Amino acid sequence: MSLWTIIPVKPLQYAKSRLSTVLEPEQRFLLAQAMFRHVLSVVMQAGSVTGALVISRDTKALAIARELGAKTLQESAESNLNPALLRATMVLRAWRADAVLVLPADLPFINGDDIVQLVSLSKERSIVIATDSEQDGTNALLVRPPGAIEYTYGAGSYARHIKEAEQKGIAVQRYESPRTSLDIDVPADLHMYQRIIAKGQHSHLPSLAPAQDEN
Repeated sequence: MSLWTIIPVKPLQYAKSRLSTVLEPEQRFLLAQAMFRHVLSVVMQAGSVTGALVISRDTKALAIARELGAKTLQESAESNLNPALLRATMVLRAWRADAVLVLPADLPFINGDDIVQLVSLSKERSIVIATDSEQDGTNALLVRPPGAIEYTYGAGSYARHIKEAEQKGIAVQRYESPRTSLDIDVPADLHMYQRIIAKGQHSHLPSLAPAQDEN
């Protein structure tokens, strides 16, 4: 199976704006860049993945992607996430991909075992989906074949993606892991991140002292 991963990346300089009450701009940039590098490195080292396609309007993010061996796609300034993902998917269909795995760039603890498990759950005409800690967003989405469902990322996307797959008669496999459920968006996520980092098992990720507490 030819499986490509799509990683959309927002401009790193402006990433993680919801952490602005607890992190300085330089800290947010450092965190966003480190998480992106981690996710992409995990994907590039996964034996079951054919390749990675990073789509972004950020030239820095695209340069990092090429440095790590990924293909890149320049996103237009007016684009938003769902059209960008559709564009990337159409490119991969032209490259004869059998399946696509969409991963966000802010999963600091995802590892190779997660990729293996996601792929192992995939079947013909199916989606494999993982949500966040609130069971609201979509933190991993493996679609086989590419384009089998419409991307509807945003608040409540987990339920929407499942509903659309079911309406189209596409099998749904749910994947659960604490590593894929923790994306870093709000101060509570950052506190959980810091507690994990403090255990000393993720030296490639930065330890960030909050500028102030959100309270």
